[in-house]
Amino acid sequence: MTFHVLDRPVCSTLMGRQSHLAIRRGRAFRMHPDYGLFAGLEDEGPEALADLGALVREHGTVGLIAPDATPPVPGTEVVSNAVCLQMEAVEVAPAWEVDFDMLDLGDADGPEMLALATLTKPGPFFSRTHQMGDFIGVRLDGELIAMAGQRMRPDGYTEASGVCVHPDHRGKGYAARLLREVTARILARGEKAFLHSYTDNTTAIRLYESLGYRGRRELMFTILRPAEA
Repeated sequence: MTFHVLDRPVCSTLMGRQSHLAIRRGRAFRMHPDYGLFAGLEDEGPEALADLGALVREHGTVGLIAPDATPPVPGTEVVSNAVCLQMEAVEVAPAWEVDFDMLDLGDADGPEMLALATLTKPGPFFSRTHQMGDFIGVRLDGELIAMAGQRMRPDGYTEASGVCVHPDHRGKGYAARLLREVTARILARGEKAFLHSYTDNTTAIRLYESLGYRGRRELMFTILRPAEA
């Protein structure tokens, strides 16, 4: 690769440490749909674009994160193009006391994690997304009300993701404290942490900045689906 691993994070992830999550077809690849919708290309030549089109038709909607919008892909149509701010953290804000416990989450919590993500829409989340990295959460009276975790893992980096809080329990510091803990764990491994936010989500960006994240660059998030016949 001649680009920085974060310039094309999906490519760096599915051609690297998490290649076991990829479905490949020629010069294109995508995550297995149980884990996510992210896809990537070895290049943007006609052969690679045709391979990506075949993957979309065979396995459904995909999302690409790249410096620019994806060129036209045969047999697909664009659902949306959105500019995202990619943020990186090499240090994290000091911890502060909280009056709630943070619990490690696992497969037994998977259905509740999916339900919370479906309700709050923190970003693409599927039945096995929680298996891509460590997740932590908060339970109140037995109910999972907040969580955050790790997703893509290009070499030297881990993405913080899946940060969400049930609408009935927002404004109590759950998101900030969970994301701070996720970030601290990534940095403790000797890696750098990164995440993505839509550029117009200024509230989230301010939160991330308060925890030690800084804007790295803007990227385009393109979602493609099979074209209607």
